[in-house]
Order: sequence, then C-alpha cells, then structure tokens
Amino acid sequence: METNDAVTALSALAQETRLQIFRWLVERGPRGAPAGEIADEMGLPGATLSFHLSQLKQAGLLSCVRDGRSLIYSANYPAMTDLMAYLTENCCRGDETACGPTPSDAAIVAADATQGD
Repeated sequence: METNDAVTALSALAQETRLQIFRWLVERGPRGAPAGEIADEMGLPGATLSFHLSQLKQAGLLSCVRDGRSLIYSANYPAMTDLMAYLTENCCRGDETACGPTPSDAAIVAADATQGD
C-alpha cells in the first residue's frame, strides 16, 4: 500500500459516523447490506448516509454492487488487510515476536483454552 492510499483510508475512518458504518459492515461479512438497512441501523437520513458511504468508497474501503434497485455495500476486506499490514509492517523493527499476539491470535488462544475445559 502506498502512503497516500493509507492517508486517504485513515482520513475516511477518522470520522465517528464513517468509522461506525465501516465497523458495522465488517461485522456483516462479505454479503454487506443495502443502503436502506445501513441508514436504519445508523439512524441517518439518506443524504447524510450517501455522503459517508461515498467517502468510504472513494477511500477504497467499501465495495458497492447494484442488486435490482438496491445498492449493496460491503467492507473491502483486501483493502482493510492492506491498511493493517501497512500500519504494522515495521512493527518492532521487523521482530514480529516482540509485537505480541494479534487480536486474532489472542482469540485463537482464548478459544483453545476454553476447549480444554
């Protein structure tokens, strides 16, 4: 990921409503949600939602497909992964073991610990 792309993505996420929308869409998974459902969930009028979705889409963080008359938005997982990799690529001067477990590693460890019970 180029620095300019990272700045654009981080700028889009540096606003409370857009961050909430993006996180909610990440939870929804690859199937995403229609704009109307997002508006209902977030309690936003259509024009406001459209503005925020546009910002996230321009930053490359959302994908959008038309399904009949609906626009279905979903998180762009490869872009999210690229951003996370960009942010952590020089973590602890390249010593990945010094950075500690990632959130997903911690979840795996926790799941393994509960299965032993």
